[in-house]
Amino acid sequence: MSPPRFTVERLAWQDRALGEVVLPDGVLRATLGLGSGLTRRPGDRPGRLWALGDRGPNLKIKQAREDYGVQGLDHLCEAPGAKILPMPQIGPSLSELQIEGDRVVWLRTLPLRAASGAPVTGLPLPGGDATPMEPLFDLEGRPLRADPNGADSEAVAALADGSFWVAEEYGPSLMKVSAQGVVEVRWTPEGLRLPGAVDLLPAVAGRRRLNRGFEGLAVSADDTRLYAGFQSAFEGDDARAVRIWTLDAASGALLAEHSYPFDPPESFLREVAAGPVEASDLKIGELLCVGENRLLVLERISHTSKIYAVDLAAGGLLEKTLIFTSDDAPEIAPDLEGMIALSDRELLLVNDNDFGIEAVETRFFRVRFDRAVI
Repeated sequence: MSPPRFTVERLAWQDRALGEVVLPDGVLRATLGLGSGLTRRPGDRPGRLWALGDRGPNLKIKQAREDYGVQGLDHLCEAPGAKILPMPQIGPSLSELQIEGDRVVWLRTLPLRAASGAPVTGLPLPGGDATPMEPLFDLEGRPLRADPNGADSEAVAALADGSFWVAEEYGPSLMKVSAQGVVEVRWTPEGLRLPGAVDLLPAVAGRRRLNRGFEGLAVSADDTRLYAGFQSAFEGDDARAVRIWTLDAASGALLAEHSYPFDPPESFLREVAAGPVEASDLKIGELLCVGENRLLVLERISHTSKIYAVDLAAGGLLEKTLIFTSDDAPEIAPDLEGMIALSDRELLLVNDNDFGIEAVETRFFRVRFDRAVI
């Protein structure tokens, strides 16, 4: 069966300013981050949704030097994965939003906090031999301190009681977050030994590539199972497939591991037009539970995003059914990372604007299909 036909509507949205930093060659302006994940709470009014921001504004070393003229970073040019956090006071948050007709309206933002009341920051976790962390620096090129409350939040799933599960990349870890934004429980891989967390996820999670930890998260209709997807293949794994875990939401026990096969990189047409691509560029961007053991998977590189339906009950290498590709919708923005269902034939998609530091706007797209997709 061919994919359903669809129409795309961009919804109006006004980015919210967070602050600015004056740098030698320009002013870095940050706006509220919303595009790392979307979710809806059961029982909320129609059009109500929650959006997740990640660790905060960050710059690659080359970008900081060439775009903003930041000096004193020469010693970091060859450091693998090194980044600058120019505004470390901005950290992960959840924002409550409302769709009103053809626009999205901001209602409130909840910065994530630890049970102690300390903020959840975008600072790196204390790593170790089992789980290396991204090297992060300030604008002077000095290493940023590790923070046990650090997180690079990338996916969110809401529960019926109003609380959330949040997945993040550093640990990688899963955090149970109250309706008020307080981290109540944090599950980390065995061997990480993070203060305040529980090491109960399989140790193999520590093999995630830097900046490629948990990226998609969904919850079953009865809130008893979590579906956690890694962004890309682990170090040493075949880059053409990625792991999705089914976990017991009460105990954290691994119930099943699934292998999700990526499409060939050359099939991402807008990506190919923009430049060379390879298997290591392939990513999961979001997961959405749409039935018993059924997920929609947002698969992407950057410019091209695809949405597939999968049945986890089949086991083994998952079979995919194509629902949508942005190669057929050039009006849709790159870097899609958030997805929710508004009805059985409507999806809402959002891009990650990286806090607007490259003047990228947050863009919401309502995609209507000619038949049910969930």
